[in-house]
Amino acid sequence: MSERRDVLASELAESLNSKIKGQKVAFFLDGSDDTPTDIDDFISTGSSLLDLAISNRPNGGIAVGRITEINGLQASGKSLLGAHILAETQKKGGIGVYIDTETSVSKEFLDAIGADTKNILYLHMETVEDIFQGIEDIVTKVRESDKDKYVTILVDSLAASSTKVEMSSDYDKDGWATSKAIIISKAMRKITQMIGRHNITLVFTNQLRQKMGVMFGDPYTTSGGLALPFHASTRVRLSNMGMIKDKEGNVIGHKCRAKVIKNRIGPPLRQSDYEMYFDRGIDDAGGWLQTLKNIKVAQVAGSWYTIDYNGTLVKFLSKDFKDKLDEIEGFREYLYEKICEASILEYDDKRGIDDVEFTDEVVNPDA
Repeated sequence: MSERRDVLASELAESLNSKIKGQKVAFFLDGSDDTPTDIDDFISTGSSLLDLAISNRPNGGIAVGRITEINGLQASGKSLLGAHILAETQKKGGIGVYIDTETSVSKEFLDAIGADTKNILYLHMETVEDIFQGIEDIVTKVRESDKDKYVTILVDSLAASSTKVEMSSDYDKDGWATSKAIIISKAMRKITQMIGRHNITLVFTNQLRQKMGVMFGDPYTTSGGLALPFHASTRVRLSNMGMIKDKEGNVIGHKCRAKVIKNRIGPPLRQSDYEMYFDRGIDDAGGWLQTLKNIKVAQVAGSWYTIDYNGTLVKFLSKDFKDKLDEIEGFREYLYEKICEASILEYDDKRGIDDVEFTDEVVNPDA
């Protein structure tokens, strides 16, 4: 590969940039230019395993300056995950904006996960027109006042919002069903360009709808048309994998599975498991033990787990794993490094066609 840049390519870039005043449109992707596609920072989801699945790097998460969609069936933990992202934004010195269309936000839960509710801007909006006008106003103000400020806007949820036409029409009148998708499509084209190259992140929660008459393939789709799935850099689908109970049999949380069904910032179709508790939110180490077992770091004999920690064998029962992470100095960091080594996909341009394994399996990204 030549290390010198082609003269004609440089002349084309200079010509294009000079014709459009006040805006650079031509870039080179060798690192010499700060391009709109560059991702400089991430915001954690609260789950280190999900962060890895999305960003394919340590201490990653969702991309700053991009759009993320969190979808799933009811009680799958969409709002809780969105709230965690707001709390993580505040840890970076940023501002969280909570746009609530379901009238279901819990101040107590936000406090429990460590969010500073004094600095979360809560907006109650009913129509998609108001939602996107509010987003546009926030983005404009941030760009004018403090471009370096981290701002995450959570819309919870897009499915529960109506349009002004729908709100003013009778129940037996047709014609308003498609207006929501049209408005969202127009707004997405505008908003995507506005937040690019700024520390403004958009997170939408969305509900799954069942397709009528579908016998094969994915029986679910999301509401609001195809604009959000198209413009979102990352789409995460959540599933409730079962309840977590205390010794008395009371339900205190549930196990979550997150599948990255679309990803422009890392490899797609990866998934991770984590535990969500009603009183404190995501337990970051909740899915670690199974992952360590899968990558052969933790050996299992009956009910006992054994991990070789720098030559020292650490034995424990599953119920004691989280205590071991806190008790043994450096143990958590050591295990996280092992998980990263096994999980991160390294891009290798030296692999040939003979190194690739082909399969006849058809993968549906929405399944």
